[in-house]
Amino acid sequence: MKSARPTLKSIPKSTSQPTPQPTHGGNLRWAAELVGCLPQDILDFSASINPLGLPDSAIAAIHTTLPTLTAYPDPHYQRLRQAIATHHGIDCDWILPGNGAAELLSLACRELAQHVTALFTPAFADYLRGLAAYDGVVGRLAIADFLTDGHSAVPKSRSLRQRLGNPSGSIALLLNNPHNPTGYLWARSQIQAWIEEADLVIVDEAFMDFLPADRDQTVIEWVQQYPQLVVVRSLTKFYAIPGLRLGYAIAHPDRIKQWQTWRDPWSVNSLATAVGEAVLNDRPYQQRTYEWLAIAKPQLETGLQQLGLDFYPSVSNFLLVKTAQSVPDLQRQLLQRDRILIRNCLSFPELGDRFLRIAVRLVPENHRLLLSLASLINPEVSRKE
Repeated sequence: MKSARPTLKSIPKSTSQPTPQPTHGGNLRWAAELVGCLPQDILDFSASINPLGLPDSAIAAIHTTLPTLTAYPDPHYQRLRQAIATHHGIDCDWILPGNGAAELLSLACRELAQHVTALFTPAFADYLRGLAAYDGVVGRLAIADFLTDGHSAVPKSRSLRQRLGNPSGSIALLLNNPHNPTGYLWARSQIQAWIEEADLVIVDEAFMDFLPADRDQTVIEWVQQYPQLVVVRSLTKFYAIPGLRLGYAIAHPDRIKQWQTWRDPWSVNSLATAVGEAVLNDRPYQQRTYEWLAIAKPQLETGLQQLGLDFYPSVSNFLLVKTAQSVPDLQRQLLQRDRILIRNCLSFPELGDRFLRIAVRLVPENHRLLLSLASLINPEVSRKE
């Protein structure tokens, strides 16, 4: 006997719930649902992505690669690894591409969990998530100890083990440089003693590309000198490809081989691989990015100062701003009235609800944000405008 054909009345109604407020920035679906518009109608200051958009070299690489999607990617990513190796002047055996820096940081946390891990806080929430997944022990160290009034570096002589309370057993360090969310840049001289002391050091340089080579503080050149050192890089932010997910780790070949056994094959798709090869050689795009940031960031900082807002000096493409009012409330007001999305900092427990993080965008977009903020937090300045 045939089963009864379902009718419209017998099909259960959708039980989908509104998208929850995101932990990370850049969730345009949540923002669009909140105000009843399309995601592309939102001006996004919550995710620190290069506002110059997808490089032409990336678009060309995608078009060229489309016919190859019927085949599996090269599981060794030889061409991409060679492009990264050439970019940094190292051997490709020291490189592991990943499905975004996030995948590589998860692999790092599996290894970090074998030690007591020092972590400067406030810290990127995914560090704690990854360490918790492997029952890692975390020693939280306040980055405020290195800042005076949140502004200038204070040299400290204590060892990493002393900072952690002299725990027994091995110690590790997970360091974000430049630091998210403050934008503070650790100097190589600050980092080297910790590398020499710790059994494992993971340096997340996701935002280092926003500094020209004459200003950056990358420790990539030390990886061959210190086998306990791993550097993780992201191509997502600088090259505006968060939807493709692409990053890479630089580490001793033995560690690279071990991490490769811990993950699924083909974790990096063919489009991401091709784009990575292309953008690393896109010197014009890189130069335009440096020129944009050199103009747009000081103008945004000046505008925030005129509004009476305090912020941490940042070397990167985002600013951590302190305000006297509830940032979640301010976030919703900006969304509902002007379709502007800022990042609240509730995912950083040490900061609470009086801090917001904003990305630096194009000059006219930054001006639009400043006008909207002025009308909400400083109407006197707004009327003068």
